[in-house]
Amino acid sequence: MESEKELLDSAMAWGADYSGIADLSPARNAVLEQGGAEIAGYPRSISVGIALFHPIVNQLSRNIERAAAVSYKSHCYDIINARLDQIVSRLASLLQRGGHRAFPVPASKRVDDDKICAGFSHKLSAHMAGLGWIGKNCLLITPDMGPRVRWATVLTDAPLTASGKSMDERCGDCRECVDICPVKAFTGESFRQEEPRSARFDASKCDRYFSKMKKKDAETAVCGLCLFTCPYGRR
Repeated sequence: MESEKELLDSAMAWGADYSGIADLSPARNAVLEQGGAEIAGYPRSISVGIALFHPIVNQLSRNIERAAAVSYKSHCYDIINARLDQIVSRLASLLQRGGHRAFPVPASKRVDDDKICAGFSHKLSAHMAGLGWIGKNCLLITPDMGPRVRWATVLTDAPLTASGKSMDERCGDCRECVDICPVKAFTGESFRQEEPRSARFDASKCDRYFSKMKKKDAETAVCGLCLFTCPYGRR
């Protein structure tokens, strides 16, 4: 099987801007609660991220123009998600050929409408791989791009060494993402691994807001204000 460096280098060669390996064992209970026993059976993960395009993200506003919304949904969501899925699929094939189990987790796919969540938290994996911290907007914040990155993950039982460790939060007293949210979905509480997401974020408020936008025009159902306003991304 390829070494840790070879796997991460392959991800970058295939178009990732970020890559890292995490030991998920400290977060097994959280992974189990979200995704179930099968997902929690994978002790390690490989995170890959692709940076969004600043000129497109910078057009986000409460009164975003239709052309800007279409650009964001296409180039900062659909296309980048597809690129991420290709990378994690290829990584999973490398791991499987090396004799290990590998489970590529799709980018940005909800599997539970009641919990309003995916089967696995990409941001948790990236956080534990040392690629950033989870901010008050419940997004993974990188030091250089802020939350302007999309993520995907490969889960595996391969005996990989973690490439980093969880990064301490650097949000401080900043509340820009909390204050800009049009439905006040964020509480402003900092991330604590032992607490449920609901302590920081009311996902149902966000979901209802998107549903209303989709009824008006599904092609331009875009918000992203909490992503746009983060100072780590704008600077």
